[in-house]
Amino acid sequence: MTDKLSFALNQITAPRLTCREFIQLAKRLGCSGVELRNDLRDKRLCDREFFDGHSPRDVGTLVRENGMRLLGLSEVYAFNRWSEEIRVKVDRLIGEAVASGADSISLIPSNDGRTETDDARLDALRNALSRILPMLEGTDLIALVEPLGFPTSSLRRKSDAIAAIKAVGGDARYKLVHDTFHHHLASEREFFPEWTGIVHISGVVDPSVEVRDMQDEHRILVTGQDRLGNLTQIAALSSAGYRGVYSYECFAPSVHHSATIGSEIAESLAFIRVGIS
Repeated sequence: MTDKLSFALNQITAPRLTCREFIQLAKRLGCSGVELRNDLRDKRLCDREFFDGHSPRDVGTLVRENGMRLLGLSEVYAFNRWSEEIRVKVDRLIGEAVASGADSISLIPSNDGRTETDDARLDALRNALSRILPMLEGTDLIALVEPLGFPTSSLRRKSDAIAAIKAVGGDARYKLVHDTFHHHLASEREFFPEWTGIVHISGVVDPSVEVRDMQDEHRILVTGQDRLGNLTQIAALSSAGYRGVYSYECFAPSVHHSATIGSEIAESLAFIRVGIS
């Protein structure tokens, strides 16, 4: 099974590196691709512009010259709270994805804890998906919808996302992100390999934090003390037929500030391969 595992890096894992340095790191690690993010400065993880101020086309070319795919661009947050502002953000990200030759864009639901009925919540989701669908016409892009398992999320479960996608006729344009962290937080049991466009992996080892209180800052590299069941989830997805990429997405400051991030990721990937075998 290990020979079928393909790994990638999400830029949030090493936000202090420049685009070029990040791409070179992914290449050294034997990754098949990278995901680039437009929110690193907003999250105060760096002071650089998206693509480090380079053109999307040039950065996409750099990825491919290094023998990898530009798997996706992230993100439009709160896409399901549709507004003119969200429309502009989606349109801009689609344009950047097309120019860079990226495979996908990422759509992230609101995590604002708003009190609302399920009907209102799902209506808003279907409305946003129906409005984005025609914006994807004329491109080769897939829009990746990522349910967030937080109790405050407006879209926790992949089953809700799939139902909404089907309702708007978006089967050919939308796929899901299976995030091992959010899958665990949402207490989901079902895997949807045929709907999965990419898998995000990260680990949590802190024994003092309850599952309901886990946050992004707890997300580190996968080790033998992992509480999320990454190896079990990867094995289940692989056994069910998923043959896509597993992309490292770590938010913990301890990972971001590590001086030996490359060797630590390499060790973790080796651990995963051995564990799955």
